[in-house]
Amino acid sequence: MSPRWAPDPDIRRGRSVVYNLHVHLVFVTKYRRDVLDDAMLTRCGEIMADVCDKLGAELREFNGEDDHVHLLVHYPPKLPISTLVNRLKGVSAHYLRQEFTPRINRHIMHGHLWSPSYFAGSCGGAPLAVIREYIENQKRPGT
Repeated sequence: MSPRWAPDPDIRRGRSVVYNLHVHLVFVTKYRRDVLDDAMLTRCGEIMADVCDKLGAELREFNGEDDHVHLLVHYPPKLPISTLVNRLKGVSAHYLRQEFTPRINRHIMHGHLWSPSYFAGSCGGAPLAVIREYIENQKRPGT
């Protein structure tokens, strides 16, 4: 018997959960310095994809400019975003400093690559107004 609809690759299943969570992350270089070039962005994307894979997440999109990067990550509910961010920034900074030392040390003070702050926005799914209307229109027993 075939399913009523084609399976959605964004919907993942765990032992006791069905989920579809995406987060848009933006990391900025320390002091917003213009450090990243094409080779560094390419390597950074590879490193971050590997980190995501090890955490059970998936890096769906990656791109950036000379002073910041954007990521779209599909992640499991058991993974706190703060843990994901700390691992992504820490591991990528370690390898990028190791592989591109002269360029990073010349531009960044004290060997830091990323600013300690970051942007995280939930994304995907229906707009809040649609979800709110859906919840309001539930057929409550006894009404």
